[in-house]
Amino acid sequence: MTGITLIRCDPARNLHRYYRLDVQLDLFGAWCLIREWGRVGQGGQMRSTPYPTVDEAQEALERQRRRKERRGYQLLSIRPVIRVQDLFNRKRTGFREGGQR
Repeated sequence: MTGITLIRCDPARNLHRYYRLDVQLDLFGAWCLIREWGRVGQGGQMRSTPYPTVDEAQEALERQRRRKERRGYQLLSIRPVIRVQDLFNRKRTGFREGGQR
């Protein structure tokens, strides 16, 4: 799963927009496609759409990404997501805070 940020800029038209897409698990156990959009540097809007499986949510993310790219948005960043399970399953290294053993 990844978080994706797209951007569309056209200074001649005073157009500076962003669009963020992410797939997250909500508090009720449903996978949600989170969409955020607005003008760069301003507060935007957000919409969350639930899906029964993570695969369906990822497919919806890719569909929305392709739709925005056809409208002139360009990929700004892809952020890999760290799952909570991965944090708990990591082996301890034996290091304490401050870098001492």
